[in-house]
Amino acid sequence: MPIDWIYGLVGGSLIGFAGVVLLSRNGRIMGASSIIGSLVDQTSRAATPERAAFLFALVLIPALLQIGSPVDTGTIQSPLLVICAGICVGIGTRIANECTSGHGVCGISRFSVRGIIATVIYIVVGVLTVFTLRLIVGEL
Repeated sequence: MPIDWIYGLVGGSLIGFAGVVLLSRNGRIMGASSIIGSLVDQTSRAATPERAAFLFALVLIPALLQIGSPVDTGTIQSPLLVICAGICVGIGTRIANECTSGHGVCGISRFSVRGIIATVIYIVVGVLTVFTLRLIVGEL
């Protein structure tokens, strides 16, 4: 039996829990791209230590979980493709004023129409992008 769904369930639950904690303790919506963006442009100096800890945990925890993980995550076929994808995601989250953690997790759970629309657009564009790249590049 594949164990991947357990990782998704645990990861999704932790993201949801983190969103609840941030909203209940600080009164702010958890949006990863906003947190990272404010660190880059220094728009929220008072919350810099909290945001830096969030970013550090965002990178460190998955890296630690990969150590000794029985799940084969595969290899990156094209590092250039991953870099381009990261840039496109960054631009897209700035245009949409948030990412899937802000719109998808926190927005939908608060019945935000804007969050629901943005999440549907993210999913549709993601599916079309993968479909198109598989036609052009072949196997990703």
